Amino acid sequence: MRFYGAIVVALLIANAAFAAEIPQAERRSGHSFMKPDTRAMQDEETANPGMLWVLDGETLWKRKLGAANKACADCHGDARTSMKGVAARYPAYDKATGRPIDLEQRVNSCRSNHQQATPLPYESRELLALTAFVARQSQGTAIETGDDPELAPFIAKGRELYMQRQGQLNLACANCHDDNWDKKLAGSAITQGHPTGYPLYRLEWQSLGSLQRRLRACITGIRAQAYDYGAPELVELELYLMSRARGMPMEAPGVRP
Repeated sequence: MRFYGAIVVALLIANAAFAAEIPQAERRSGHSFMKPDTRAMQDEETANPGMLWVLDGETLWKRKLGAANKACADCHGDARTSMKGVAARYPAYDKATGRPIDLEQRVNSCRSNHQQATPLPYESRELLALTAFVARQSQGTAIETGDDPELAPFIAKGRELYMQRQGQLNLACANCHDDNWDKKLAGSAITQGHPTGYPLYRLEWQSLGSLQRRLRACITGIRAQAYDYGAPELVELELYLMSRARGMPMEAPGVRP
């Protein structure tokens, strides 16, 4: 019933005219839209369920594996120092592929090239744990994604997708997150769509999840065909969302309804 209620509201939203992009001074983290109990859960490490993945990631960081018998720590040392600010710069331009890659793809690139280990599937416990652990080291660090001029054409593609109406409901990301933020959709707050807390724990999922999981859920919700995990379109959309959140502090792992 919640899903069909969301469709009814979404159909109303579809009739709204596009508003201008949210001015930088008015941009807010999704954390600020949450109810006090949800904010308290995120803010207290011992209550934040996402910290279980962070702790697992710390263990994996030190575990030797693959044909190279190497751990992440063998190359990068103490993550508290070496990984500080790293997640705040992803997706980042990758010279080897000539396009942006997200943090999950970077972890798997390191596994393949340096540890000679099998890449981890998107949304697997291990990949979420490693990305959550790395992202946690950037807590409070200002997002810098998009500074590299090589990323400009890919940010433009991500923005185009963000503004593009699609699916049977004929909706774009901007219809909700630019035009109707701070309103309600099926009883939940519509945020501005800034991905400052990913990977984050959703009470609906009862699990940690990546930004791509959330994007795919939104695309499916408007009855459009979701892109495969790791698809260039999703990475470009991730890139645009992170670039429009530039200057906002990282807060992973976030907690949402």
